[in-house]
Amino acid sequence: MSAQTTESHTPAHPLGTGDSPADDGPGALTRAWSRCFAAIYGALLWRVERRGNAERRERLLSSAEGTVVELGAGTGHNLRYYPVDTQLVLTEPEAPMAKRLRRRVEGSDRRATVLEEPAERLPLPAESADTVVSTLVLCTVDDPAAALAEASRVLRPGGWLLFIEHVAAPEGGRLRRWQERTHDAWHRFACGCHTNRETEASIRAAGFEVDEIVADELEFDLPLVKPLIWGRARKPELGAEAAS
Repeated sequence: MSAQTTESHTPAHPLGTGDSPADDGPGALTRAWSRCFAAIYGALLWRVERRGNAERRERLLSSAEGTVVELGAGTGHNLRYYPVDTQLVLTEPEAPMAKRLRRRVEGSDRRATVLEEPAERLPLPAESADTVVSTLVLCTVDDPAAALAEASRVLRPGGWLLFIEHVAAPEGGRLRRWQERTHDAWHRFACGCHTNRETEASIRAAGFEVDEIVADELEFDLPLVKPLIWGRARKPELGAEAAS
């Protein structure tokens, strides 16, 4: 089966736009590092995946169903774990990542639509998805509340949000203090990643009903990004939403 890729040309994010020779200064450096980061991203995650995150992805994504919209699909680490009867829409705003994502789709036996768009502005109809997937994404989006609002908008009532996200360590602890102290440096190195986001609270605030959540540790050597949550949350059914 041949792969299918479809892309949008709407500029999605400052890191992924503009390669004009006239560009210079910090913007050009940021774009250059974005390309480098995309190139090394697989190597950065290699040990993490082998140590347990691949198994975590497989367990979680086995429950994906119907039309699946993945937020920030990166270079396509999740592709192999989706059930074969799902219809995939993979979004990725960063041009260097999206380029590698398309290559992975084209080299696979899966069909997928690739959209070069941010999680905060999905060019998809309301209630058009059965499952939304977010793995190591909400740490990086510009506006987590907007991204989760979009996830809710495109999900049908009763649809599932499947997530694996590294998060802030508990308040008052030593690790949380180091997350705060090193935030700016890590944010620049990791192309916009935040180590101190309260993602579970954001998921609940967006109106999702958390069905299952596991507090865990990401198998990464750097403690700053070890605190992890993963699980699934449901968009309320229309009747339940009205009753509440």
